[in-house]
Amino acid sequence: MTTPWLGYAPGRAWDEAMDIEGQPRAPYMAVYREIEQMSAEDLRQRAEALASNYLAQGVTFDHAGEERPFPLDIVPRVVSSADWDIIEPGVAQRVRVVEAFLDDVYGRQRCVTEGVVPRRLITSSQHFHRAAAGIRPPGGVRVHVSGIDIVRDQHGIHRVLEDNVRVPSGVSYVLSNRRAMSQMYSELFATMGIRPVLEYSQRLRKALAKVAPEGVEEPTIVVLTPGVYNSAYYEHSLLARTMGVELVEGRDLEVVGGRVYMRTTAGRQRVDVVYRRVDDDFLDPVQFRADSQLGAPGIVNVARLGNVTLANAVGNGVADDKLVYTYMPELCRFYLGEDQILPNVDTWRLEDQAALEEVIDRLDELVVKPVDGSGGKGVLIGPAASRAELATARKRLELDPRGWIAQPVVQLSTVPTLAEDGLEPRHVDLRPFAINAGEDDIWVLPGGLTRVALDRGQLVVNSSQGGGSKDTWVLGPIDFPRRYRGGRREEVREEQVELGGIASVPQGTHPEDQVQGQQQAQQQQQQRRRPMHAGEPPC
Repeated sequence: MTTPWLGYAPGRAWDEAMDIEGQPRAPYMAVYREIEQMSAEDLRQRAEALASNYLAQGVTFDHAGEERPFPLDIVPRVVSSADWDIIEPGVAQRVRVVEAFLDDVYGRQRCVTEGVVPRRLITSSQHFHRAAAGIRPPGGVRVHVSGIDIVRDQHGIHRVLEDNVRVPSGVSYVLSNRRAMSQMYSELFATMGIRPVLEYSQRLRKALAKVAPEGVEEPTIVVLTPGVYNSAYYEHSLLARTMGVELVEGRDLEVVGGRVYMRTTAGRQRVDVVYRRVDDDFLDPVQFRADSQLGAPGIVNVARLGNVTLANAVGNGVADDKLVYTYMPELCRFYLGEDQILPNVDTWRLEDQAALEEVIDRLDELVVKPVDGSGGKGVLIGPAASRAELATARKRLELDPRGWIAQPVVQLSTVPTLAEDGLEPRHVDLRPFAINAGEDDIWVLPGGLTRVALDRGQLVVNSSQGGGSKDTWVLGPIDFPRRYRGGRREEVREEQVELGGIASVPQGTHPEDQVQGQQQAQQQQQQRRRPMHAGEPPC
């Protein structure tokens, strides 16, 4: 029998499964042995069964009118307990810094007056909203949910690639992937000590209840979605279903007497917490886009009065601006008095004329990104770009240096992935999700979303660019997941997780980091003129 591992050869990047001598690393040993016992045909049949499972559950996207299962690779990404002991506190620290920064930006702006960041950095960000100035959210929490993108470089060092603190999506991948893979590898799950993830929804509900307006003992929580044609609707419906709360659209909400109410068959019901999956610009036509039909008029003023919690808070996007990202080491020291646990990727700020000149001169060897981009859109990878693409990029940088950053090409770590010719290394990143309940109570989902570039040599892992996902297995004690309180580790016994509800979520699209703004405006118009279908490919 030919083992699927035959011919597997890691390249220049750090390989998560194999060392430089081609031997399996300790965290992967059980997975290696499991797959080694299979033939190449057996492994491919398992992969086909996994795809069929996804198709049956409705975890699909629409491609040229054809409903297809979303790519979930058959080989998991395994994270050692030692690595997680770096990633987990590093993510928690990142959330604490971002919270402090946002509180400051929409308050006293000490970071400006004390010279940590220039004022123009904030005021020139398209996601800085003066309408959010002076709003003190209940519990002081602005970043209730975050997705921090992490890569491991060629030296094996974990680095933060970007912060997502507006409406980060993709956790539905984590839940659906885990449900499918735990059935596919039931014996490994029984023996490897893989930390569970399916408690996420209940963790989120408890955190949202904790940050309800003052004096509300049993808050009414809703998930606000742009509607069924939004590319992340699957995620919205899944989270509402598994949290046991109502899924609403803007037309279901109204503001009366300084409160938010939900229209029901029994009359108005007060709403205390809105977990919103509608972008800032479309949330409140009184404050932002007047033509939006996706939000609720006046809801921002209710938040200002302290009578409703908006999760995440309005205006958070200034913190995940990629230019602000370059100041995170300084901001970490300024607010926390600490060095970063997870360092940034080296980054050029192109508003600096010397940096701009260097980047333009070296454009063919660097990665250039728009500061407000998502989903891999607009990213130029210099070594893979044509002369025409490089020439166009140079002009864009010269015209708008504030709109771009540059980074060296990071050889993202690789994980064995089933390709046409067998197992081959493919580049991955990792998006751990963190839930912030206030009072330094930050829980980091053990694992998160591993995105994988399915094409050989591809460094862009977004699904809109041909990527897929992997189930992420964090090794360690099952009964004692870790929670961070005030930067200290506290052991909390885990409750048994009920899986019901995941498979019953209807239809379609499996979300990731969706393109915001204009996409939602288009989807609003699409609701009026097209019938419902299975969904669209995620970004």
